[in-house]
Amino acid sequence: MKEIDFKINSDKSDIKIVEDILSEINHYSELEQEKVVNLQIALSEALLNAIVHGNKENREKFVYINIIYEKKYICIEVRDEGKGFDLNSLPNPTDDENLYKEHGRGIFIMKSLVDEFKCSASDKGTKYTLIVKQDK
Repeated sequence: MKEIDFKINSDKSDIKIVEDILSEINHYSELEQEKVVNLQIALSEALLNAIVHGNKENREKFVYINIIYEKKYICIEVRDEGKGFDLNSLPNPTDDENLYKEHGRGIFIMKSLVDEFKCSASDKGTKYTLIVKQDK
């Protein structure tokens, strides 16, 4: 297994740095193209959540990224320095009253696009874990 550990500023333009690193990993990976694309979308959503909702775009705070990968497996952890949130308090974006709201779909999107999704939050921040692996 290989591992990359780094941080980015709480600036949406820095998402490109992470996307470029994932692109390089994808050249090494043997994952199906659909899984790779879905992971890229889920990762972008996790990074946006961390920058916008977690760190409130405060440039004095960072988003920490840890990527562990091998040919048929990628695990990405994204952690912010925000105040966390209650995952159970999130409204269901598929309920009729939420269908046309502009926000509130990020967690739902991430869960649906990866093989495994974890989210933990505390007063020290939120951590998203995204895992994709090759089907046997």
